[in-house]
Amino acid sequence: MTKASTSTQDRGGLRISLVAAIVVIQAVAAVFFIADAAMDLAAGEWGLHIIAEVVIALALMAGVGLGAWQTRRMIEQARRDEQTLKLARGAIADVITQRFSEWGLSDAESEVALFALKGFETGEIAGLRSVAEGTVRAQLTSIYAKAGVGSRHALASLFLDELIEIGPGGPSSQPGQSEIMP
Repeated sequence: MTKASTSTQDRGGLRISLVAAIVVIQAVAAVFFIADAAMDLAAGEWGLHIIAEVVIALALMAGVGLGAWQTRRMIEQARRDEQTLKLARGAIADVITQRFSEWGLSDAESEVALFALKGFETGEIAGLRSVAEGTVRAQLTSIYAKAGVGSRHALASLFLDELIEIGPGGPSSQPGQSEIMP
């Protein structure tokens, strides 16, 4: 998981916790006002003070209900977002696997291509695979030729284009063009 996605999840969780805390405070305040109004009514007291407490208690109860409903909606949305993210991760993994297969990459080339897509430098890939840098460079050259591109950036662009075309708005209206929403 990336630092940015973790930070986004932390903010979402903090937002949900904040709304839930406010709902709890409102519930405690509502119980206090209801109990106070009930004791005043039991003592036979009526007046503007009692009416104000009842109105405040009703408003707080409405706030508790709306806050609980909003908290539930936020939790459900967070779950849907998490599921969408999982599906997107699986979809890109499937697309990568499919493209590697279509290009006829060997297992070693597939591994090198995946490391390249993840942003590893040639020396890092060589270290991770315990091979010479020259071997990795040769494999990258073969990968680029099979994919019909000339560089690591062009290779990554193939997959980015795929994501843009099948992004949230669905397939683009014209091949090779994506719709950018404001």
